[in-house]
Amino acid sequence: MQEFYRLQFLFFCEQSNYPVFGPQISSLNMEKTLTFQHVSYLWDEAQAAALAGDEVALFIYRSNLLGADLRLTNYAGGNTSVKITETDPVTGEQVPVMWVKGSGGDIGTLTKAGCANLYVEKLHQLKNRYRGLEHEDEMVELFNHCLFDPKCAAPSIDTPLHGLLPFKHIDHLHPDALIAIAASQDGEQIMRDIWGDSMAWLPWQRPGFDLGLQLEKVVQENPGLRGVILGGHGLFTWGDTSYESYMNTLEVIEQAAAYLASNYGKNKPVFGGVKLSNGPDAATRKQQAAAIMPTLRGLASGHRRMLGHFTDDARVLEFVNSHDLARLAQKGTSCPDHFLRTKIRPLVLDPAVMSQPLAEVKTYLQEQFEAYRQDYAAYYERSKHANSPGMRDANPVIILWPGVGMFAFAKDKQTARVAAEFYTNAINVMKGAEAVSTYVGLPEQEAFDIEYWLLEEAKLQRMAPPKSLSGKVAFVTGGTGGIGKAICEALLQQGACVVAADRADLDETQTDLRKQFGKDSSLAVGIEVTSAEGIAEALRQSVLQFGGVDIIVNCAGLSISKPLAETTQADWDILNDVLVKGQFLVSQAAVEILRQQALGGDIVNIASKNGLVAGPNNVAYGTAKAAQLHMSRLLAAELGPDKIRVNTVNPDAVLRGSKIWEGAWAQGRAKAYGISVEELPQHYAKRTLLGEELLAEDIAKAVRVFVDGSLSKSTGNVLNVDGGVAMAFVR
Repeated sequence: MQEFYRLQFLFFCEQSNYPVFGPQISSLNMEKTLTFQHVSYLWDEAQAAALAGDEVALFIYRSNLLGADLRLTNYAGGNTSVKITETDPVTGEQVPVMWVKGSGGDIGTLTKAGCANLYVEKLHQLKNRYRGLEHEDEMVELFNHCLFDPKCAAPSIDTPLHGLLPFKHIDHLHPDALIAIAASQDGEQIMRDIWGDSMAWLPWQRPGFDLGLQLEKVVQENPGLRGVILGGHGLFTWGDTSYESYMNTLEVIEQAAAYLASNYGKNKPVFGGVKLSNGPDAATRKQQAAAIMPTLRGLASGHRRMLGHFTDDARVLEFVNSHDLARLAQKGTSCPDHFLRTKIRPLVLDPAVMSQPLAEVKTYLQEQFEAYRQDYAAYYERSKHANSPGMRDANPVIILWPGVGMFAFAKDKQTARVAAEFYTNAINVMKGAEAVSTYVGLPEQEAFDIEYWLLEEAKLQRMAPPKSLSGKVAFVTGGTGGIGKAICEALLQQGACVVAADRADLDETQTDLRKQFGKDSSLAVGIEVTSAEGIAEALRQSVLQFGGVDIIVNCAGLSISKPLAETTQADWDILNDVLVKGQFLVSQAAVEILRQQALGGDIVNIASKNGLVAGPNNVAYGTAKAAQLHMSRLLAAELGPDKIRVNTVNPDAVLRGSKIWEGAWAQGRAKAYGISVEELPQHYAKRTLLGEELLAEDIAKAVRVFVDGSLSKSTGNVLNVDGGVAMAFVR
């Protein structure tokens, strides 16, 4: 039976006048073009030569290059494939197998583990099972029965779009330049003006098996094509080799971009011309954005806590400052990848109202958010089907402020950043479409059917549950030191984004944290905790990076151990300035942001066992630590109505990795106890009830417990992490 199907598949190829993997674009000029102006040529001959003979490796290489240029496709957008022959593990025969990007992957970071691989013949045999557009969803489950390796990545909905075409190497991308043509009222004619009969057009259709059949048909009926444009959606191109496919893709996109560039401003001003010509400068824009971002974040977090992203990219400013902003924004986006990330429409703010006093602006924003939610709910009610999933978060993802820029809010920082990138792509699409024709957004019902597709819902349901601190931002002073960095790492492990604020080791810390937890996870900023202005700037950078702040950890500190007679006024001043005044100033500035968000929050102060125990030669340090401890109680009493919890962690003698134990402090404590510095770890461990040495990670775990929801109804409390020191018992 398998041989019958194999022969049937080969017969199908012969009747279609093209071989399984044979030459398809040999008539095209495939000479190397290295002078692209609108796309990046990244192919490295030496690197490709090292992969020669491994078609899958070359396909991965090509995919990564295409994904590295956001002008070619969006993050996690598009897909690529290669068809090769493999040995069937059951029959031992050589069979055609397609490797294709799996569901949810990103071609820019694609690896073999992220690919699905399927029997090509079985994909064609699914034509016998296809029951029409009303039954598209059932085909996705059938893809699993076509897998060559049952352990490979899950196939995506675009699998038949690659599998039913005969070409060996295929690229399906969402380049701004091509979508601009695909989303133009006169897109099909523009395509013919640029490429003649070498490209074909398919009107908008939701991805699925039927679209794969339509692609197959148009290729059969138009031999010699170099690609197909999917109306409102994207581009399909191909080649006999990985390099030829890469070049064909680049050349088509380059030609489209060049055509658009030649038309910008030719017949009409870009976006109808500039409406706001005297906007603020870059520094002022960022100040204005930081001032309002916590309020926006609080409003956007009505369904779940969100993180933010701000950009005043020149492309964004050109759009938001234009006459056509309102008209085009209302039309919504066109490419499915765009509106799945951004919602179909943004919230556009009135710059005149946004320049009013803060109280009026807050009222205005509350009204605008409520109007947006009602409009989204009406869209849902108009468009829903009997089996549609329930309405999701009705808050806007993209917010446009003319004169200032664009805000994006999503469940995590990466998603917010990517949403902003996608809407920037949508702006590019609108700009191009309007330059050569009239921009056409996706019909509302089609948009809804994509957004609330049952397959999309199933994908959302399969996602891992959020970690305990997902959606939260922690600001840790002393964040590059031993205890501070350990706290940063503990909070990052639970899904938080972290700002490590300190005086030194900023670049090293940021590089290390991002290497461990991803480039969107963390930020290192300079801070002097005794300077209100410096604190405000550090928090401003945090707000611009993440949208706000939720957790404040006052960990910055220093230690001086001297008897009373040797303690100078300078010793006293610096200890109280850094430990007491620093904790006060950071908390004061952060609480302003927490109140603006109206989402509650946490302040955790790292004090010391010395705040409770009268140790020898420690008058200045112990007094400052006691002040920190009592300030925490006072703040807890004051901030409770704002749902801001304030708690204290009291460490004792964390020697390994702690900067305060370097140099004079360790020498002073050793002198006080009449021992050597080398004997300190054993001395401190022996005097505890548990006989354990304390580590920075132990302090970090205590902080995590206070903020991860485990003690959500605890405030004003003290948690000693000292191995058990009876003199430090609070009661």
